[in-house]
Amino acid sequence: MANQEYQASLKSADTEEHIDIYFYRPIGYQWARFFRMLHVTPNVVTILSIFLGVGAGICFGFNDLKINIVGILLLVWANMYDSCDGQLARLTNQKSALGRILDGAAGDLWFISIYVCICIRLMPEWGFWIWGLAVVSGLLCHSRQCRLADYYRQIHLFFLKGKEGSEMDDAIKQVAIYKQMKWKREPLQKFFQFFYKNYTLAQEKETPWFQKLKKTIRHKYPNQLPDNLRADFRKGSLPLMKYANFLTFNWRSFTLFASILVGMPWIYFCVEIVVFTAVYFYMHYRHEKLCCEILVKIASYE
Repeated sequence: MANQEYQASLKSADTEEHIDIYFYRPIGYQWARFFRMLHVTPNVVTILSIFLGVGAGICFGFNDLKINIVGILLLVWANMYDSCDGQLARLTNQKSALGRILDGAAGDLWFISIYVCICIRLMPEWGFWIWGLAVVSGLLCHSRQCRLADYYRQIHLFFLKGKEGSEMDDAIKQVAIYKQMKWKREPLQKFFQFFYKNYTLAQEKETPWFQKLKKTIRHKYPNQLPDNLRADFRKGSLPLMKYANFLTFNWRSFTLFASILVGMPWIYFCVEIVVFTAVYFYMHYRHEKLCCEILVKIASYE
């Protein structure tokens, strides 16, 4: 029974990263059981993760190995809670649009803190040049990589499990939600919705062939996708999940931790710009090519 409940707390074996499966998910599940017993909501857990992640960033701003190690532990703890909030939501059926938005914002706030504090730490050595490197690494590389990796995983889940098993959102719907919200009545929700609508707009702008495919299949198959279409897309998409997972937290954090421990945090920015960006472009090329191929074959599906 416990094992069945644990499996129910996961998204999908297709999209789970090995480090998550063997480390973060089991621990996150235990935290989820604990918070469920205390009637703590997933959104509260997400907010707790924000405080931990921001605290980690502050610790990385010190040129002190002991404080840096505390920062590493805090960031690992924050990611346990980031795993826990989704698992808790699935266990207690407390999924919500706000939860999805908060979950994405949490990771952004962690890394904003990390980038800013590392820059302040390195300014005596680098001067203002370190801020330029951080902007290229963070805004031009990191944010795009995570945004696209998240989108591709949700797309995969959509073809694997359907609408109910995916958190893939349409930008036009998110824009409409934003316009309906009132600053006086719900300022915090509208604030987060502003960034989330831009997030979904950027995802769709970066994936033109998938948008054509999505429009076609929704017109042609409004109720249910043919099994052979789903199978073909999964076959092409599954090998790309390792790249999507590479561009999310785990491998990024290992790079960060290594650069912090050797006392050269700037290495993280450089690896972000060169290595992670190369993976991003390759993943993007492969996924768009897959969508084009499926679109060409669309007439053959029944």
